[in-house]
Amino acid sequence: MIEAAFRAARRSLLVPYITGGLTPDWTDYLLAYQEAGADAIEVGLPFSDPMLDGTTIQQASDRALARGATTGGILTGLAAVSGRLRVPIIVMTYANLALRVGMHRLAQAGVSGLIVPDLPLEESAEPAAAAAAEGVDLVLLAAPSTPDARLREICARSRGFVYAVSLMGTTGERDELPPGAAALVRRIRAAADAGPTRRLPVLIGFGVSTPAQAAEAGRAGDGVIVASVLMRRVLDGATADDLRSDVAALRTALDLGVSTGTPYAEVSGDRR
Repeated sequence: MIEAAFRAARRSLLVPYITGGLTPDWTDYLLAYQEAGADAIEVGLPFSDPMLDGTTIQQASDRALARGATTGGILTGLAAVSGRLRVPIIVMTYANLALRVGMHRLAQAGVSGLIVPDLPLEESAEPAAAAAAEGVDLVLLAAPSTPDARLREICARSRGFVYAVSLMGTTGERDELPPGAAALVRRIRAAADAGPTRRLPVLIGFGVSTPAQAAEAGRAGDGVIVASVLMRRVLDGATADDLRSDVAALRTALDLGVSTGTPYAEVSGDRR
């Protein structure tokens, strides 16, 4: 479902993030993101012991948990608003929580994709099969340190898209796009081309903090995931209307920054 939606978008892809349960009206942010031009939305399930989340996302999770947010409540909220959403919802959480919740429950809430950053590639086959049986795409991550042989496996097993982690470290705002991001995208595409399957879109995440950086990432890859800068705004009191404007600025920068490029949809059918 995610790949089909991305193919239909025919533009550089934008996936903004929200921590589930962060505010009483947190689902309003989903609708605001959609109206602002998001192609999918990533929803983080608050977790008390995250491995890859930087300070801002950790603070967002802590605030959501302090408010009494629960996984069940977040999924109920997603299910309630799913009829108004036209873009895929991708849940990000950690293996302990993902396996406890189960793929059927995610699918019932209208979730199309799942990112589990601490799930080892070698242990992903069973969860991937369970996810596929429920129509949920298990999205795998690739980092700058990932060897080429492992990149080929990631490209073969990932569904929906490949998440290019732009740097070694945790999430968080950066002054510039990490210089290795473009090189990682090239390596992922080369690994996919060396395998038997069609190339999935490659989205760059971790550290994309400004419209200019989003445009740069859009030129390097097929799109971007933006999280920490948006969650800092919410932590500082920004409303859904405020973030609609922020995401719209990212959308405009992506569209202008890659206006002379070739959309993923136009090349994906021939990339093997």
